[in-house]
Amino acid sequence: MLDLEVVPERSLGNEQWEFALGMPLAQSVSILQKHCRIIKNVQVLYSEQTPLSHDLILNLTQDGIKLLFDATNQRLKVIEVYDLGKVKLKYCGVHFNSQAIAPTIEQIDQSFGATHPGVYNAAEQLFHLNFRGLSFSFQLDQWNEAPKYERLPWHPNFAMGLASLQIPHGAMVRRMHIYTGNNLQETRAPVMPLACFLGNIFAERVDVLRDQAGPLGLKLRLVTAGCAPGGVTDSKVRSVERSIFFGDSCQDVLGALGSPHKVFYKSEDKMKIHSPSPHKQVPSKCNDYFFNYFTLGVDILFDSTSHLVKKFVLHTNYPGHYNFNIYHRCDFKIPLVIKRDGAVSQTDDCILTTYSKWDQIQELLGHPMEKPVVLHRSSSANNTNPFGSTFCFGLQRMIFEVMQNNHIASVTLYGAPPTASQARAETSSSSQ
Repeated sequence: MLDLEVVPERSLGNEQWEFALGMPLAQSVSILQKHCRIIKNVQVLYSEQTPLSHDLILNLTQDGIKLLFDATNQRLKVIEVYDLGKVKLKYCGVHFNSQAIAPTIEQIDQSFGATHPGVYNAAEQLFHLNFRGLSFSFQLDQWNEAPKYERLPWHPNFAMGLASLQIPHGAMVRRMHIYTGNNLQETRAPVMPLACFLGNIFAERVDVLRDQAGPLGLKLRLVTAGCAPGGVTDSKVRSVERSIFFGDSCQDVLGALGSPHKVFYKSEDKMKIHSPSPHKQVPSKCNDYFFNYFTLGVDILFDSTSHLVKKFVLHTNYPGHYNFNIYHRCDFKIPLVIKRDGAVSQTDDCILTTYSKWDQIQELLGHPMEKPVVLHRSSSANNTNPFGSTFCFGLQRMIFEVMQNNHIASVTLYGAPPTASQARAETSSSSQ
């Protein structure tokens, strides 16, 4: 049985690990994977058709705990303990819930002290006692009548007065919630705590730079925990902007973004068959390679010969996709060029974001002339893919990978095709 410390408006954890409000989804999953021998039977709950309309939930069924993540920014918003019989809880080092201590209203009052009058929900038959960043729900269905409320003489419209004194003695806590602010219903996922940066940089926003023909590069707004002189961690989050373009060298990218989390060498190009005259392409002696920036949600492909940027891949990290939880969500904005009556327009209405759906894009740009390429992802060790295939559409030097629920799984950006002189130069260098 887990023995956990409750910190209102902040976290739930112990000396080995901690689930902190504002923590990215990937870090929470990493904790669960690291302690899989202790924390077992974890469920991932999400809406398959409308993933943005419901919180993403990690349900620790063995321990009676739910971690609720904001569907948009995928940071931890609420920690819910829905079965207090499966876990030990303490506050300031003193237990208020264990096998020997029952979580009654008297025990909560003793451990946490006085608070504002609570709220009774007749539909759920639950009495909610709220502290800042923490709430307890008491089950009242075992009593014949709900708590009686007194109207306060100085405020006749306030019917919640002295409620905490009038619910029956021995009422047991049914659920506990940890959140930010004073209202559980209106809470939002806080900004990421300093402790969650762990030396990484994160992308607050990614803007695609382009001209009339297609994308030119990326402008990234990055956040990281600053360092004071001498390498001591500062108590501030620092924000910087960096831009990278097609044709930039490895050194340019390393100088702008730092070292990647992983370098991946392509063994083969499965999309080569869809390019014009693939049999005429000169085979390369070396393989192109990716810089994988997982916390940015971005991959950068370099040419094996010139070592210059030739492709960007932006990942949306929707649940139900084969690569879910490998990357953090890339919050991107891509301006689209729309031609109407011979005129080219590019307005705020023509901005594609991480949360746009493919049918919305088609309404702006029209249906593609060509059928999509069906992409079925699988690993070399396991050919099964429980999430099904995705569909790839090409448009304005971009490839949109579309999931079966109409959401965009990834966007691949290509640079302008090389000129004849550039092609001859690369061909001669590869032959040498």
